[in-house]
Amino acid sequence: MKVIFDRETDALTVIFAETPIVESDEDKPGVILDYDENGNLVSLEILDASQRITSPGRIEFAVESAAA
Repeated sequence: MKVIFDRETDALTVIFAETPIVESDEDKPGVILDYDENGNLVSLEILDASQRITSPGRIEFAVESAAA
């Protein structure tokens, strides 16, 4: 997974897979979901990110441990 915040365009992109995008849908205004040929979510883009997300340039990542 890759997360990119472009300050110049004010866009936050989360890339889940390096797979070609064949379809994009604007789920809500400024929220774009990209899909591969099998309908799997490939990436998520949030436009005007600084207006929609608190501190878009700050990322916290956590992996929860699996239940035993």
